[in-house]
Amino acid sequence: QESVDPQKTAFLLRKSWTLYSVTPMYRFRRSCLREYARLLSASIAAEKQKGLAVEVGTELDVRVALSSLAELRGSELDDAALLVQLSSRSKASSRNSEDKLVWSGWFCSMFGDDLSENLPEDFTSLPLFLSHGAESYTALVGSWFQKTFDCCFRRLAISPQNLSWMVAMWAGCKLDRAASAVELVFSVPRLAQPLDISYAIHPEDAKALWDTVQKTPGEITQEEVDVFMDCLYAHFHRHFKIHLSAAKLVKVSTAVASAHCDGTVKILHSQYLPGVLMLLTELAISQIQ
Repeated sequence: QESVDPQKTAFLLRKSWTLYSVTPMYRFRRSCLREYARLLSASIAAEKQKGLAVEVGTELDVRVALSSLAELRGSELDDAALLVQLSSRSKASSRNSEDKLVWSGWFCSMFGDDLSENLPEDFTSLPLFLSHGAESYTALVGSWFQKTFDCCFRRLAISPQNLSWMVAMWAGCKLDRAASAVELVFSVPRLAQPLDISYAIHPEDAKALWDTVQKTPGEITQEEVDVFMDCLYAHFHRHFKIHLSAAKLVKVSTAVASAHCDGTVKILHSQYLPGVLMLLTELAISQIQ
């Protein structure tokens, strides 16, 4: 897969992003980003002042910037990613001081052809939304986009089955530097006290196992993922006499990325950024459809 420019996307890496799926936006115009930023800024200020209207364009505590990330898309059918940044300046700081970034979010479609191909002309498909920062800001931004473009935001959880796919795919990736351990975290159900089991595998062992399981390089089947997980479960049972298949997989971590079932991800490697976003776009679209 093609790598995106690491310098332009470095700020997306090593942050914990919360995932949402977003239905297509109605009458969103890429040429109006500056105006949208002014309106969103006024909306946030109005909410902060408990509903009192704020004149658009006045000096506000929170500044909004909207920009396109043209390199973050999979095909010509995808719309370029859209970055939303909220910055704040304290009233005590000088006029020349830099604003402090307090919240980031971005809309993305990486090979989201399933949704974009049959859309009417006035709709824009950016089904995956990722946010980093206070949930209160996420709610304000999400609410404004929903009202303005008649779309719907929903938290995107990740099922244990999808986590299995992620760990199988990412464990098989070749990396140009020393890789961290592949780790799976399981939650044991029906206990009086919560109990998590962490299972770490050396990255070279995990890749070697995947290479023996995968029949066609570049293609992955559900059967291969099941065999990969069953081998890991059998190894664990042989050593600890614990059936991990009876527990719930809640988190996976690899050198490529980590993901939690509550719908948070951390992308660690720019080389595999498009691949991770492609998988997440697929999950977002499946929730919308």
